[in-house]
Amino acid sequence: VLGLLVWALLADTTYHLHAAYGWVMFVSIFFWIVTVLFFVTYLLQLQLKFYVIPWPLMLMIFNAAATVLYITAFVTCAAAVQPTSWRQWDYNRRAAASFFACLTMIAYGASTFFSFRAWKGLGSNAATSQVTDHV
Repeated sequence: VLGLLVWALLADTTYHLHAAYGWVMFVSIFFWIVTVLFFVTYLLQLQLKFYVIPWPLMLMIFNAAATVLYITAFVTCAAAVQPTSWRQWDYNRRAAASFFACLTMIAYGASTFFSFRAWKGLGSNAATSQVTDHV
């Protein structure tokens, strides 16, 4: 939802006049589409059919890449906001897009942390670790 807000707010402005917003649009739309695809994959439990793919590792790499690229998109978007814009509504939407890009960056960062824990198996409790140790 946060990524959707970023690109929807920017798409409603004259972003094509500023080259910096092209990068922000690319990052936000690309990661929004891939995130929706991952969501549908997990919703339909398709990851169980493709058991050869290391899903926890793949999600961690995806989230880490999204975090890094959203850092660049947030900095680019925030630096390109000009308060002296001749269209006030463009300024408001671009500033809001910068705010939501920051929130999206934080959300992907938290997802990276939790997917790293899932990949390393740090989220298991004592009961599951004892059962698997004595098999």
